[in-house]
Amino acid sequence: MDIKKVLDEATKELISCEDEQSIHFLRVKYLGKKGLITDLLKTLKDLTDNEKKEFGSSVNIAKENLLNQISVKSEQIRKNKINEKLSQESIEITFPSPNLSLGKIHPISKTFTEVIDIFGNMGFAVAEGPDIETDFNNFTALNIPEDHPAREMQDTFYLEEKDQEGKPFVLRTHTSPVQIRTMNENQPPIKIIAPGRTYRCDSDSTHSPMFHQVEGLLINDSANMGHLKGTLVNFCKDFFQINDLKTRFRPSYFPFTEPSAEMDIAYSVVDNQIKLGEGDKWLEILGCGMVNPKVLDNCKIDSSKYQGYAFGIGLDRITMLKYGLTDIRSFFNGNFNWLDENGFGLGRF
Repeated sequence: MDIKKVLDEATKELISCEDEQSIHFLRVKYLGKKGLITDLLKTLKDLTDNEKKEFGSSVNIAKENLLNQISVKSEQIRKNKINEKLSQESIEITFPSPNLSLGKIHPISKTFTEVIDIFGNMGFAVAEGPDIETDFNNFTALNIPEDHPAREMQDTFYLEEKDQEGKPFVLRTHTSPVQIRTMNENQPPIKIIAPGRTYRCDSDSTHSPMFHQVEGLLINDSANMGHLKGTLVNFCKDFFQINDLKTRFRPSYFPFTEPSAEMDIAYSVVDNQIKLGEGDKWLEILGCGMVNPKVLDNCKIDSSKYQGYAFGIGLDRITMLKYGLTDIRSFFNGNFNWLDENGFGLGRF
């Protein structure tokens, strides 16, 4: 049988194939154990050595040719199948559809709104600043020394561009630079919160390279630790909606506050679920303290006349605690099914 004739017939049949099943049958017909091209190799025994070499080469070339054609055809059928499916599932986005569920409020967005409302009712104004900051605003003005671990490359995202002092810009590691900008632009009394995105080189189920914080700052001539504790206890009671919330403050260290403390809330485990507010276990919830006089001096505020307190709260963390979420990465993966399950409609919002 003429090898060219066999290949031409296979090519014609392949063109008419419309699905994977028909391609499978064609492959078996021509390239299977009893296929037409395979059978040609069985005639080699009747040929001379020179003829075997020439004919065998022709058969192998024909075989590779057909395999390549089959591969191209299979890919074409696969793409056509996908395009057909997409055309059937397309949505006219300019018109609402009764078959589509309503959108949901992301848990972080809900927390942002709640935090701003709660502190707003206490008289705090909202202040904002850029995500890209100078070394001075992010570190130096906050009394963070040059050799502090927070400045290390493994903790901070540094940019190639440099500021006027020749130091690289950074993606802010906290929203504290907003406090510095506010103090540089205003004289006391100051009472602000700074919610926003922050960035650090960390990623696991409880840490993300981008996360959210709210930091608070109050500067006047009479602020004290008692005012700070009362503010934070009231905030936690309102946010977690627990009137008899059990809390404690532990001494800690932060370069920008002195004295410094960390606030814990009590919890217990009931049916493998965390129950906040009571129990003999403790969860660290935030850091706080009285503003270090050196920070005031760096911002040209008279530390002999004014004093204040500051605090920082991880919004992702308190969101996870309030709603029983376990993986911070879920906030950022764009999974609509997750948002539909964990988000908030207008009624719940």
